[in-house]
Amino acid sequence: MPTTRVTLSVRVTPEINAKLKKMAKIEVRSVANLIDYFIQKEISQYEEKNGVIEVTEDDLYS
Repeated sequence: MPTTRVTLSVRVTPEINAKLKKMAKIEVRSVANLIDYFIQKEISQYEEKNGVIEVTEDDLYS
C-alpha cells in the first residue's frame, strides 16, 4: 500500500533554494525528498532528547 503524502509549502531564500538543489543533486534525490529526509532526521533527534511525540488519528487529519 503506498504511503499517503501531504503537501507542505515552505518559503526559503534563493540562496537556500540553490544550496538545496545542489545537495539534492549530489545525493541523487529530489529537493522534496531531501527536505523530507532532513525533517525526519530532526524529528528523530528531537524525540531522542524529549521523548516520543504521540500522534493520534485526529492529529493526522486536522
